[in-house]
Amino acid sequence: MSESPTGQQILLRHGEQTAVIVELGAALRDYTVEDRPVLDGFSADERITGGRGQLLVPWPNRIGQGRYLWNDQDLQLPLTEPESGNAIHGLLRWMSWQVVEREEHRVILGATLWPQPGYPFHLDVRVGYVLGADGLTVTVVARNLGEDTAPYGVGQHPYLTVGTEVVDDAVLLVPARKWLPLDDAGMPVAAEDVTGTPFDFRTAKAVGGQRLDTAFAELERDSSGRAVVRLAHPSGSHGTDLWLGEGAGFVQVYTGDTLPERRRRGIAVEPMSCPPNAFRSRAGLVELAPGDLHTFRWGLRVWRQQD
Repeated sequence: MSESPTGQQILLRHGEQTAVIVELGAALRDYTVEDRPVLDGFSADERITGGRGQLLVPWPNRIGQGRYLWNDQDLQLPLTEPESGNAIHGLLRWMSWQVVEREEHRVILGATLWPQPGYPFHLDVRVGYVLGADGLTVTVVARNLGEDTAPYGVGQHPYLTVGTEVVDDAVLLVPARKWLPLDDAGMPVAAEDVTGTPFDFRTAKAVGGQRLDTAFAELERDSSGRAVVRLAHPSGSHGTDLWLGEGAGFVQVYTGDTLPERRRRGIAVEPMSCPPNAFRSRAGLVELAPGDLHTFRWGLRVWRQQD
């Protein structure tokens, strides 16, 4: 039995890269390149706080009041964000995941999402972490094992750091044409053009004192189909690219202003298949038919000025 509050610690290695995945929620605890931390993660003897590194299945972010309609059913999820009356970040982040395959540079973990109150659907979910020449690649595959079409979304919650004491000095680029303002209940409304707003990060700029807990949409992609969010050191000497690939159509950027500890220490850049409140709005929501698979892929690549 592991003495860690996050269970088994799975160390991956490839060249100068190491990553640590934990049994609890299959969360990404640590990623280091040439002994430089890429994540504002957590140690083996710490509990997970602030969603750090967690997988968000079967929905990312929040569902307002935890309530939604699906095929004439009025469904109520547990209110896991009681102070706001919302259901947040899915149902699998506090469950043990099992190792399915493992090599020195890669691991696949799996979990079963059983039918339950508020989410009467049956899913098999697997996540693969692979270290390679292009950095860290994460792939989440969900299969509907049940007899009914299931509402489905997925995301992940890594906090990035480029070595600055706080995020204010870091330089951020987000290749998004739209951002999602929030209503009085904290739920997104119609997407708006970023042009002329403080949320236009299509040209890299310092975060400064700006507070972000913001979803972005209409991501601009390169010839490979990837959208790349870049966090750079203010010197421009190094940084990290978080790329969003297959199934990752939205990104949430959070500067950690509401965290009771480690406030504004790292920037959460959260790849997502759908925006917040998708079970209610249906925006970007996957309708996962019986037997069908959904694939979600993202990754991290560290760069130096000479790259």
